[in-house]
Amino acid sequence: MTRPIAPPWIIAVAAVILAILAALVWAAPRTDEGGVDFTAPMIPGGWMAWTLATAIFFWVIGSLLVTFTILGINRPETPRVGILRIETTRGDRLFISLLGSAFLCIAWLAVLGPPLWGALILCLVYAAAVFRLV
Repeated sequence: MTRPIAPPWIIAVAAVILAILAALVWAAPRTDEGGVDFTAPMIPGGWMAWTLATAIFFWVIGSLLVTFTILGINRPETPRVGILRIETTRGDRLFISLLGSAFLCIAWLAVLGPPLWGALILCLVYAAAVFRLV
């Protein structure tokens, strides 16, 4: 008997996560040419500047938390000791990488200014290092 790719509830959770992303893109304001405007407020006159970029940022964080919860349920792990000489789990390493990435982005803005594409690449390399070595 072959094992299914994923249990049906995991596929349902993935479908809900993708549906939320589709709803965010659908609700995003459009430019005059019909494209998506990433920097226009999604709620005009709202108390916070909810742009599509901000919404996608929080969607990514939420999706990571859901993914790591599902991983923790399906593939429990034992804590391991890395270069920091403390026991860490996947969730600990995710927290360390998110916190470090925030500081890297703030430092990038302070030193080099607004285009954060280089900071994003640096953060991805940092997160890969944290998950591999810590």
